[in-house]
Amino acid sequence: MAVQNSVAGEQAKLWNTTSGCAWVQEQQLLDQLLQPFEDVLMEAVSADPRGWVLDVGCGTGSTTVAAARLLGEQGTCTGIDISEPMLEVARMRSERENLPTDFICADAQTYAFEPGSFEMIISRFGVMFFEDPTAAFANLRRAATDSARLCFIAWRGAADNPFMTTAERAAAPLLPNIPPRKPDAPGQFGFADAQRVRRILEQSGWTGFEARPLDVVCRLPEPELIGYFTKFGPLGQVLQQADEATRKQVIATVRAAFDPYVHGAEVRFTAGAWVVTARA
Repeated sequence: MAVQNSVAGEQAKLWNTTSGCAWVQEQQLLDQLLQPFEDVLMEAVSADPRGWVLDVGCGTGSTTVAAARLLGEQGTCTGIDISEPMLEVARMRSERENLPTDFICADAQTYAFEPGSFEMIISRFGVMFFEDPTAAFANLRRAATDSARLCFIAWRGAADNPFMTTAERAAAPLLPNIPPRKPDAPGQFGFADAQRVRRILEQSGWTGFEARPLDVVCRLPEPELIGYFTKFGPLGQVLQQADEATRKQVIATVRAAFDPYVHGAEVRFTAGAWVVTARA
């Protein structure tokens, strides 16, 4: 399926090339890392099962597949994402289990959903990248039934997630071209300000806003650490452009900066997120 014109732009380019391919390559590692957040999201799905569920920014499909398992024959789960490489993996995962799912390669901000077609909208770290989040959530509101529920998980700020900025901070003296994080801009920490998220949802037609802080201990095997920080985040975007000598120096410097998080064969850190809920 071709990526629609509505998803043209930097985010579509990123998630259909370097970032999307990195997620595909490291799918199992990332699923393991983010499993605690998926568990929280699935608790919300199972607490009030709905027949038609939309998973926004579904990526390689872990949460879409998990929701479809919970719904069984009583419902259908649709995943939407701008990354065709990631959706290829999602489709294969669902087909292996013969689950009632379908996947759309498009931008949820502008995609022409059938009005009133979803009873629940979920997302795990997939809603912070919209160019115009108010327009995006207004479009999702039109796609929802009048009794629909919204539940998504988004990262809190960099101060609550020091592990996630360790690489770029350590590498900055060696790589001055690392793109800076811009407050409220589309990206990992785009929904760090809960009051801003409240305004976005209220302006786009959602009510009953709640944002609950969630702190989760995340783990990954120590041998996977270098692959993790060289492929993801701002450092991952620019490191491949560096010459070999600089690359080696950056990797050594950044790896040393992660020492406080390494506990034997395991890397362990606490990640801070919001669990956001609202009603149509």
